[in-house]
Amino acid sequence: MTTITIRRQDRATSAHRFPAEWEPQSGVMLTWPHAHGDWAPVLDEAFATFAAIAAAITRYETVLIVAHDEAHEARVRASLRAAQADEARVRIVMAPSDDVFVRDHGPLTVETQGGLLLQDFAFNGWGRKYPYAKDDALTRAVHAQGAFRTTPLESTDFVLEGGSIESDGAGTLLVTSRCLLSPARNPKHSVADIEAELAERLAARRVLWLHHGYLAGDDTDGHIDTLARFCDARTIAYCACPSPEDEHYEELKAMEQELQAQRTAAGAPYRLVPLPWPAAKLDAAGERMPATYANFLIINGAVLVPTYNDRQDPEALRVIAGCFPGRDVIGIPSLTLIAQHGSLHCATMQLPRGVLA
Repeated sequence: MTTITIRRQDRATSAHRFPAEWEPQSGVMLTWPHAHGDWAPVLDEAFATFAAIAAAITRYETVLIVAHDEAHEARVRASLRAAQADEARVRIVMAPSDDVFVRDHGPLTVETQGGLLLQDFAFNGWGRKYPYAKDDALTRAVHAQGAFRTTPLESTDFVLEGGSIESDGAGTLLVTSRCLLSPARNPKHSVADIEAELAERLAARRVLWLHHGYLAGDDTDGHIDTLARFCDARTIAYCACPSPEDEHYEELKAMEQELQAQRTAAGAPYRLVPLPWPAAKLDAAGERMPATYANFLIINGAVLVPTYNDRQDPEALRVIAGCFPGRDVIGIPSLTLIAQHGSLHCATMQLPRGVLA
């Protein structure tokens, strides 16, 4: 099973298009780290990382920040000022959260016949690995405060994380079977059920399944946004491991072969761009962390790229710049993020034009 063609159901609220990340945005959403969870031991470093992300975003568009409470908001604002963020482009709302990875608990925006719609998929802590009740409720709490203007919200009990799907904006989704078919997410759903959900809620007309791909330290069961990314409708940038001695070599080589066999909707091979491979990054316990340059964020006029104090950082910026002509490419130090098993894209969620004021 490589490519699945789906017939979209006809329903008033059915999505007819899931925009690509490179399309015009009204802003980017962040759930800010706080002292009430796993980030407490590295909170100063986490604040600095998130402030750098927010400051870079405000050079181009609005950032919507979810703070924990009023005291937390005050500290967030001080951190933003220190990072020289454009405060006129900062919006802060408050809601409790378990973790920061808004890519997976934030809303996915689709176009319907009636206009934009926020899809609020269920979130269960990446297959019940971590506490998740607050994160699962966060999008509804933010929506209730009017942060998304009048954009309607549709909630479902179908479990899906934003990091597990890539859209080309024209009906093709790129996913991994290891994640979407995980029994810890939607155990009562068959493959056909999952494909139907993707068609109905995300306007998928084609689903490209990758059955290989692995990243040490990743606890998402193989999110696609750590492995392979659409850069445009014909280009996919992907992780490539050059060393046969590396534990990733065989799985990533097999994934590369799968990508080589995929075709665009028009039947042409994709332009495949291998990304540089950073040296192993170990946490304090000596465990390898999920360092990947594929976890970049596309925003209006720029691409933010995670960097890891690695000799491959400059080459990664150069290669990604070649995939996005006309956009600035900005490195964001992300070692603190990967220590918590995510990276830059995981910690952000773009909001298409029209969602924010």
